[in-house]
Amino acid sequence: MAIDKRQLTEDVMKVKASYRLRSLLLLMGAALGCAVATANPALAEGELSLLVWEGYADPSFVKDFEAESSCKVQATYVGSNDDFAPKLAAGGGVYDLLSVSTDAAGVLLQAGFVEPIDVSKIPEYNNIYEAFRTVAALNADGQVYGIPFTWGANPFLYRTDKIQTEPTSIAALWDPQFKGKIGMWDDKSMLYNTARMLGMKDPFNMTDEELEQVKAKLIEQKPLVRKYWSTAGEVVNLFASDEVWISYTWGGLMLNELAKQNIPVKEFTPKEGADGWSDNWMIAKGSPNIDCAYKYINYMMSAKGQCGVSTVTGYSATNPVAAKTCMTPEEFTAKHQDDPDFVSKLHMWQLPARIEEYTNTWNAVKAAP
Repeated sequence: MAIDKRQLTEDVMKVKASYRLRSLLLLMGAALGCAVATANPALAEGELSLLVWEGYADPSFVKDFEAESSCKVQATYVGSNDDFAPKLAAGGGVYDLLSVSTDAAGVLLQAGFVEPIDVSKIPEYNNIYEAFRTVAALNADGQVYGIPFTWGANPFLYRTDKIQTEPTSIAALWDPQFKGKIGMWDDKSMLYNTARMLGMKDPFNMTDEELEQVKAKLIEQKPLVRKYWSTAGEVVNLFASDEVWISYTWGGLMLNELAKQNIPVKEFTPKEGADGWSDNWMIAKGSPNIDCAYKYINYMMSAKGQCGVSTVTGYSATNPVAAKTCMTPEEFTAKHQDDPDFVSKLHMWQLPARIEEYTNTWNAVKAAP
């Protein structure tokens, strides 16, 4: 049989890329060391361990799930998409279910940290917006690896009692008049916003020269930044304590929490546009509680789960059929549940073509004096 040299070359490159990626992730995980592996020992049968963003295991809806399923939930929260891989690399068998943004899903799949999902066990699967469930990062070799369950945009937030004129550009985070009152997320996605501000056409495929320009601009900003924050709770506290007046945010979750404290804040979408994202349930490879994992996914795709998360976070639901049964018509419209084309107006997160270079660039920004 003749050998297809081109295909053989492609296969070799894939193997090399996969090896390089896993080596990088294991190196990232080394910083966490055995502490990660021992801090959350594998749970007994019927005890579901989640590695999730804040708001995705809130007691307001988890209590009903636990009562209905007999599965107990334990949640560990992440503050960045870059948290998933190192924690999974550091300790196998610790987590069962992950809430991964689409741009990070491909990394976990390539590294072998997640397993395929049997969508025949997910009755609501075909009700999910097609635009979310058909993305390449969640599908490989005819198998599905992620179940989209929520989505939204990432606007900027500012204190209206401190900043009287509403900002209109990402450049406001470089304004000297806000020195010491600016918040930035400790995440490589800050490279994307900066690139858009600088007029770069494709923030997810920057050249070395473009990455250097973005790095220089972010280092220029450092003396103005009060804090590179990691969690929603942290940035809420920064706004509430008057330490930060303006920041990139995750949107509704932070706005909701600040409203509860009567902190005068307002969202704005910069003229350069807002980031967009969708989060997906992925099952960790070797999950010891696979039955509970499927039960939680199905609960979260039901009306109780879809509106439970949406109420807590302010994010939109991916299952409009379920959402329509539990949202008011006004809420349904406000969250663009009847306007899926709204997604096309967002700068949806993507996995950068050169993830290592992006990670190194962001780390260089943080390490700069």
